[in-house]
Amino acid sequence: MSDLSDLKSMTDDIVPVGTAERERRVEKARGLMVAHGIDALYVESGTSLFYFTGLQWSCSERVTAAIIPVHGGITYVCPAFEEARLRQSPPLDGDVRTWHEHESPFALVAQVFADLGRASGTIAVEPQVRFFLYDGIRTAAPRARYVSADCVTAGCRAVKSPIEIALMQRAMDVTVVAYRKAIAMLRPGMSQDECRANAAAAHRALGVVGGIDFQFGSATALPHGSREPQVLREGEVVLMDGGCTIEGYHSDISRTIVFGEPTRRQRDVWELEKRAQAAGFAAAQVGAPCEAVDAAARKVIVDAGFGPDYQLPGLPHRTGHGIGLDVHEPENMVRGNMTPLAPGMCFTVEPMIAIDGEFGVRLEDCVYMTSDGPRWFTEPSQAIDQPFTS
Repeated sequence: MSDLSDLKSMTDDIVPVGTAERERRVEKARGLMVAHGIDALYVESGTSLFYFTGLQWSCSERVTAAIIPVHGGITYVCPAFEEARLRQSPPLDGDVRTWHEHESPFALVAQVFADLGRASGTIAVEPQVRFFLYDGIRTAAPRARYVSADCVTAGCRAVKSPIEIALMQRAMDVTVVAYRKAIAMLRPGMSQDECRANAAAAHRALGVVGGIDFQFGSATALPHGSREPQVLREGEVVLMDGGCTIEGYHSDISRTIVFGEPTRRQRDVWELEKRAQAAGFAAAQVGAPCEAVDAAARKVIVDAGFGPDYQLPGLPHRTGHGIGLDVHEPENMVRGNMTPLAPGMCFTVEPMIAIDGEFGVRLEDCVYMTSDGPRWFTEPSQAIDQPFTS
């Protein structure tokens, strides 16, 4: 591994999301709950729990959750032996209810609904809640009406605040530096594992946990790569996809280069991909539907004789996805998504040209919407041999 001593932490001055912002999020959620006739929101361990309360908790079979009523304080439910650790986090203020190992956590959740006067109310359950939890809750509290919480959770999380955008910007900046180092370390005969180890080490030296995946040659035509081990050779296309997290917020960047001198064919396909990405970005205007981003990028590729639709050779997947506390979150830039783009929305623009058995090219950068239109988190590649601007 090459020397990483020139890399220094880029996270020492990070400003995390504070209590005041989390309280604003809860109030926004309550406004959406009123609009949709929802009495309480149930979120379990995961990114939405962290988003609203600041509580970071890994998923297990043991119920740890927050119940946010349309009026009143938050109630947390957790195993009794975890109460002290939960209170150390600390999440937003609220009541903590605990259950012992021989007791039913679902009965406890049902009791919370009853204590809130919502035993027969409308309970919004985040779609990411695992089925055995949802099934246990609805069995213990059968009089309640259960609906998807997407209108609340996605309604809040899809639009990012300036603090969130700043955290994502720093994550993007860190990953760009890690990319530069990892690309400079490429050598003939390197395995994917060596390349990935270099990228992970660069991220660590920069103060974060992150990584970059590497695919070589014909494996680059597979959108998420091949499981077959590969070794880097001169003249091969190299497709890289990676990112990191800062305070839970993700970066996500893809680059495609050629290790050595590109052929005319490789250059032509790369230039077409660049035009497709630029078209997707240009279509991302306030008020335009999310599907417009996909349509604009796809048209460039189809007009050049690829596709149509998802057919190969061509663009086999959507053009982008939302990004934030989850690397993939609403809204998707895909046909049929008529959600209008709004200031604060963050998403990827990543069309791909996949030529089965030959190679693939994908360029991925993230965008945040402003009242004046889209802005790049990272500047797109300028040329096949210039993955990042100087």
